Amino acid sequence: MDRQPLIGVTTYLTEARWGAAWALPAALLPAAYPRYVQSAGALAVMLPPDDPSAAATVVARLDGLVLAGGEDLDPALYGEDPHPRTGAPVPERDRWERALLAAALDSGTPVLGICRGMQLMNVHAGGSLDQHLPDTVGHGAHNPTAGVFTDHPVTPVPGTRTARLLGARTGVATHHHQAVRRLGEGLIATAHAADGTIEALEYTCHTFAMGVQWHPEMHDDLGVIRALVEAAAARAVRCAVDQRRAA
Repeated sequence: MDRQPLIGVTTYLTEARWGAAWALPAALLPAAYPRYVQSAGALAVMLPPDDPSAAATVVARLDGLVLAGGEDLDPALYGEDPHPRTGAPVPERDRWERALLAAALDSGTPVLGICRGMQLMNVHAGGSLDQHLPDTVGHGAHNPTAGVFTDHPVTPVPGTRTARLLGARTGVATHHHQAVRRLGEGLIATAHAADGTIEALEYTCHTFAMGVQWHPEMHDDLGVIRALVEAAAARAVRCAVDQRRAA
């Protein structure tokens, strides 16, 4: 491949303040995300919420997709009423990211879901979420301090892609109060926390589609992003060969 893979990363759409006077709606993405993509030798492009009908066109221009962390998903997407601790829904982002994910899965574009992104993958596949994890596991260790990432160990399932990519690493950066409860169709759990919380998942019928509940972009946890970029580069080469054959 004679060019760097182009990886799209989804963003927040929220009110933000900067400089001395500005306070406006903004498409936001913590800088750790593009740095993470760039560290694996790829180019990063931000994908703020847009008309879902444009998702397939956008994905067709990408080599890979990262579904970033962020706000809680709307519980209505998995048929539940909101828990008192569930955040306000962000329907524009939910609709956009579900459309991007569907387009990526349909086209075979490699996908990595991070935190909210993994939860979105599960809900899109018909699964459900624990809306407030401390109610289930009896502690707040997955998100002890708002705005601060905390390390905790995870145990990958032997023989999975997650296990291969984690290698000897067990500690991961965590910050979440929701988690996968019922797995969606076509997904397998590939890592767990000590309390049984599902910490990673993979699609069983896709070349590269996986989610991690933790935030690998906050550590030098490069195995996952390098694997995404390698899969994206390999797919781009296959597509180029197919196009030449069809010409």
